[in-house]
Amino acid sequence: MRAILVEENSSELYLGEYKEPEIGDDDLLVSVRATALNRADILQRKGKYPPPTGESEIIGLEMAGVVERIGKNVRGFQKGDRVCALLPGGGYAEKARVPSGLAIPIPIGYSFEEAAGIPEAYLTAFLNLFELGNISEGDFVLIHAAGSGVGTAAIQLAREAGAIAIATAGSAEKLEICRKLGAQYTINYREENFADRVRGITNGDGVNVILDPVGATYWEANLESIATDGRWLVIGGMGGYEVEKISLRTLMRKRVSLIGSTLRSRTTEDKIRLNEHFIEFAGKRFDNGKLVPVIDKVYSWKQANEAHQYMEQNQNIGKIILKIDE
Repeated sequence: MRAILVEENSSELYLGEYKEPEIGDDDLLVSVRATALNRADILQRKGKYPPPTGESEIIGLEMAGVVERIGKNVRGFQKGDRVCALLPGGGYAEKARVPSGLAIPIPIGYSFEEAAGIPEAYLTAFLNLFELGNISEGDFVLIHAAGSGVGTAAIQLAREAGAIAIATAGSAEKLEICRKLGAQYTINYREENFADRVRGITNGDGVNVILDPVGATYWEANLESIATDGRWLVIGGMGGYEVEKISLRTLMRKRVSLIGSTLRSRTTEDKIRLNEHFIEFAGKRFDNGKLVPVIDKVYSWKQANEAHQYMEQNQNIGKIILKIDE
């Protein structure tokens, strides 16, 4: 099969040949029609985020396509079904192995490009807000990098849970999209201190949940912004991973739950349980239009380098898609 591979010396992406994945008794072989970019893809391309042991070395954490073959133990899917799925790797290819428990039927009326924007963003947001962050109706939720794929998914999920989303982003255009998706408050971090705004919005109490893909550079302001008994989910390090000075006294006084979280490294069994909970909550909401993946641009997979460069410029609002074409 054809796949997007990484040139070892230059870290450039190119279209090459790779062995077709083998499937087990509980797997699906899916003919991939579209995949989507994630920050982890850029790190992997640069040699900084290797795939889990035993998984495909091909980049790509999600895809949408058509079931081509079914393992003998699989129930509930058949050849020709349209599915999207979270992957441990292998999305930038013509075919992908998918544990059947991770397959999500593509919502009614969705294109493959739209469906490819669902799995990683929504499952990351769902894991951290619901499974780890325990959000509930009326909670204040501070969502950083809110114009990203995960951010736009998190705003919608928080809205559907009855929580109050506070979105931070670096442009008026991104913040306008956040408002349309349901963010009740928006903050341009380039123009104002988000901790000061949070203090005003919450009458000094702080937010109950922080979804933080930024990391080190937001440490102090997040510590100011978190409420007593708040849950602070660190899901990335766009602003660095090393914090020079940590105030344990403040963490203790506020009884903060500081949780580091990654999705890719979780076991397949954990991901399947997460996927089941997510489908139960979100399935009908995709069908009736309450949840809608935000798609910024669709590139041919032959333009993978250009797509990666676009993501590195931090200009996208929502997901960047690669279409697997001829």
